[in-house]
Amino acid sequence: MTMDANELPIRHLATLDADAKAAMVLAAEQAVAYRAGLQDGPAAPQARPAQMGGRFDGDLAAKGEAAHDVVAGMVDMAGAGLHHHASPRFFGYVVGGSMPVGVAADFLVAAWGQNAASSWETPSTALMEQAVCRWCLDLLGLPAESGLGIVTGATVANTQGIIAARDALLARQGWDIGEAGLFGAPQIPVIIGQDAHSAPMAGVRYAGLGLGNATRLATDDQGRIRLDALQNALTACENPPLVILQAGQINTGAFDPFAQAIPMIHAAGGWVHVDGAFGLWAHAVPALRDRLAGVDAADSWAVDLHKWLNAPYDAGLCIVRDRSALVSAMTARGAYLPALGETWEPSESTLELSRRARGVPSYAILRHLGADGVREMIARHCDLALYLAAQLTAEPGIFVLNDVVLNQVAIACETDEVTKEVLRRVQERGRVYPSHGEWRGRQIIRASIINYATDRAAIDELVLEIVTAHQAVMGG
Repeated sequence: MTMDANELPIRHLATLDADAKAAMVLAAEQAVAYRAGLQDGPAAPQARPAQMGGRFDGDLAAKGEAAHDVVAGMVDMAGAGLHHHASPRFFGYVVGGSMPVGVAADFLVAAWGQNAASSWETPSTALMEQAVCRWCLDLLGLPAESGLGIVTGATVANTQGIIAARDALLARQGWDIGEAGLFGAPQIPVIIGQDAHSAPMAGVRYAGLGLGNATRLATDDQGRIRLDALQNALTACENPPLVILQAGQINTGAFDPFAQAIPMIHAAGGWVHVDGAFGLWAHAVPALRDRLAGVDAADSWAVDLHKWLNAPYDAGLCIVRDRSALVSAMTARGAYLPALGETWEPSESTLELSRRARGVPSYAILRHLGADGVREMIARHCDLALYLAAQLTAEPGIFVLNDVVLNQVAIACETDEVTKEVLRRVQERGRVYPSHGEWRGRQIIRASIINYATDRAAIDELVLEIVTAHQAVMGG
């Protein structure tokens, strides 16, 4: 018996039914309501995993639920366990606040459902992502001819840059890693600062280079590599090295001395990769560009879009000066795929073949802000960091341990015990949310100022919360 297509027992066809439409409308309404409540609501979650009461436990039911009811139930059950990363009073970690225009564009990305691997198959999203790449290269002051891959964030961006470096350094020595693999390959010396972030170190592991084989460079009191240590490490290299530098140390915001270090590394035949997850954005502000002098001479860079651009999560850039090196390392072209399109191919520059059009929210944000808006936001955050440091150091017993050169403020009290207790009280109250850290053997309260909506009033509230907690701990 042949059934007509209209009689097939398929619950949802391509046309939206009333339930699906109601679910989408409800999700949009709840998303708007959630964001509207961030301005005055708490910055911390009301419940941690142990307090969630098993609300997501249980077996999968045999029969499904209406789409509207599923969304309503998710909103009801999830609310207490949502950490308000997008709050203007969230200062924990270096994460942006998901600017509303980017969130709105992200709605479209999900609804459009484009597999953004091919410019021929998805021309609109590919061309929007190309615009993001051009605009960001200009803002970041990097070579216009560079190859870019739009990835999930700085961890993958660093990993891709390191893989491209690995392949290129081996190719210079006559080794084709795509065919021969790593077994028996010439050694690649890896050199990285003692105070590097975990993301590039993970990239070294993922690339199969072995973090235990890396030379860790001594750093100064702000976390910048020492040039004498770099020279000694380069002198000891028997093969061309991979050297990983840093733009924006996670605790201090400091920058490695690019103008001096990069020529030294290139003279040794090495590849320079820069972890610039948030610090590279300083180039957009003329008054901050001196901190990045010489960084454009590197070979590859990693930067987050969900940090200072305040794009929704799942957005970063891997940038490689020699685009062919990036494509050679990343392409997964198979015979079943369509021929290359008429322009840059998204899948040729990332580890993924199938992926969402993650660059579209950044396109919306860049159009919304314009270059001047991006510059104003970054400069405002850096000014607020200086203001925060000045307000806190006026309180006896509270100290700022770093030179505030960017948006990071490392705060400590009289002892580690006091620092930890002050942070505990501040986070428990939840009006503001700085994070913990450790710097030069001391426990710190780290404040990262990077949310698009953070203003002086939010900083004043952070100061009040820290000072009040400190006075309470000290019995004042």
